[in-house]
Amino acid sequence: MSRTVPRHETVPQHETLSQHETVPQHDSVRPPHPDATSWSTDPYANALRNGHGPLFLRRTDGWLLPLDVERWCAGADAADLSALHRCEGPVLDIGCGPGRLVAALAARGHRALGIDVSEAAVARTLRLGGSALHRSVFEPLPGEGRWGTVLLVDGNIGIGGDPRRLLHRTAAVLAPGGLLIAETAPQDIDERSRVHLDDGRAGRDRSAAPFPWARLGTPALLRYAGLLGWLTADQWETDGRTFVALRRSRSVLTTSHSADSTQSAAVISSQFPRNTSGESPLAGS
Repeated sequence: MSRTVPRHETVPQHETLSQHETVPQHDSVRPPHPDATSWSTDPYANALRNGHGPLFLRRTDGWLLPLDVERWCAGADAADLSALHRCEGPVLDIGCGPGRLVAALAARGHRALGIDVSEAAVARTLRLGGSALHRSVFEPLPGEGRWGTVLLVDGNIGIGGDPRRLLHRTAAVLAPGGLLIAETAPQDIDERSRVHLDDGRAGRDRSAAPFPWARLGTPALLRYAGLLGWLTADQWETDGRTFVALRRSRSVLTTSHSADSTQSAAVISSQFPRNTSGESPLAGS
């Protein structure tokens, strides 16, 4: 069950979320984003159900990137906590996976919501006691423009294969002065490719269309962020994992991510059902 937010916790430097706004329980806005179908396929869902891989992103040239499903399905570790301790205000975890970060935040009294294009990931997050929606970051989201922190962890800075577009979209979701915490590749890399999900099983049907993905090291992310007006707040390494914290300045552009942004305010206001339980992570500030 979702945790109630302490009454004294407020969103720094911007409007707080209304006490009547609660997390919607069903995704009824529109069909999933085109990239969503790849993460809803059996290899990913099976890995989450089993709590382990093998699972890979396979590039079209055959190169494999191992995905650390065991870590994703475990509890938050020291590197995760190094990021969570920096969170401010209500937190949106983009690509929440099986929900360890949302659950860890909720256990610490944070308002937190995960979104993921995988139904299996959302279901697991809910079982852990977190709140989550089956939705793409490029679809309308609750509380746009008022989140205190956005998380892009476990390589999720690669979502959509276009870092500039994702940074624009993240800026639209955050409040002015809000914080983006992103995990980067440990190498100095700036790579865009098309990939499949692959569990390594011989004979597996790989006829599904590949989807775009990106891999960024810290230098590349800072270059993109600087060009778009983000402010570097922090960068660190814990247990071999590297992170960057970026501050959304008021000059960051938020209008180029998608045509969805022009309709988001009206859609979002209709997404919050009346708060009857008093236990929503987006309940009063």
